[in-house]
Amino acid sequence: MNFNFYNLFDESGLGLIYLYSSPFFALLILIEMLFSHFGKKNLYTKNDVFVNVTFAVLNFALDFIMKSFAFGVMFFFFQHRIFSWNIESWYYWVAVFLLQDFAYYVLHLVDHKSRFFWSVHITHHSSEYYNISTGFRSSVFEPLYRYLYFSPLAFLGFNPWHIMAAYALFQVYGTLVHTQSIKTMGILEWILVTPSHHRVHHARNIKYLDKNMGMALIIWDRMFGTFQKEEPEIPVKFGIYPKPKSDGAFDLLFYEWKKMWQDVKQPNIGWQNRLKYIFYAPGWRPNGQGKTVKDYQREYELKQNNISM
Repeated sequence: MNFNFYNLFDESGLGLIYLYSSPFFALLILIEMLFSHFGKKNLYTKNDVFVNVTFAVLNFALDFIMKSFAFGVMFFFFQHRIFSWNIESWYYWVAVFLLQDFAYYVLHLVDHKSRFFWSVHITHHSSEYYNISTGFRSSVFEPLYRYLYFSPLAFLGFNPWHIMAAYALFQVYGTLVHTQSIKTMGILEWILVTPSHHRVHHARNIKYLDKNMGMALIIWDRMFGTFQKEEPEIPVKFGIYPKPKSDGAFDLLFYEWKKMWQDVKQPNIGWQNRLKYIFYAPGWRPNGQGKTVKDYQREYELKQNNISM
């Protein structure tokens, strides 16, 4: 059988990426568990891993259900593409990977900036532990809309199989950075999303909130002002604030949805405010009564400036 490089990026190739990465991650997680146990690092708990696995399975199941529809939408745009590329050219593949990573950056940014999407994404941030298995604590409902961010790439002439293969490969890398074992990656800190960058992303410290949105490349964060380095004087605290009362999988899955519903169903607030509760930034309230991440960070910067004066 002749080997064809491009077969790695078709439907069967996409399946192989997930097939072979699964035992690879299982082995890495086992190694990290042993490292944590014998090194007394306290990186894992049984319940936390159970929630991670539960969310991963739910996400995979929904992704499987949505597969035909999602690819149908992307191939619709691909059939009406405005450019045709030579897939044997090096620049086609560079463009696929770069633009896919940028599309994910935009998706991730929206997940943090709009409460509706934050209600989906918050599950990935809900753990107070940070290890490779945390990478599997998925945004369970994301397959319902993720393809909408990748469809413009298909409209630009990139094959949906190639787009999603690039996403899958970068997702493998994005899972690997969920570790506390690697402190720095030297010069690569300027180009790639590293474990240090992603620890910042998972932090609940005010200065670190809504930072480092990239999956594989940190260049987008540096370009668009969402980059924040990990600072030794500000140790990372993982999880979300306020801390959920329950760490059960079902409670965490609907944690922010329940809070949002309580806000939306308030009497006499008008339909405009109800919509704003859903789609504006988390923490927004009418008449400036609430505080968003920007508000908290503004107050934090003022306080730090007063301390340094």
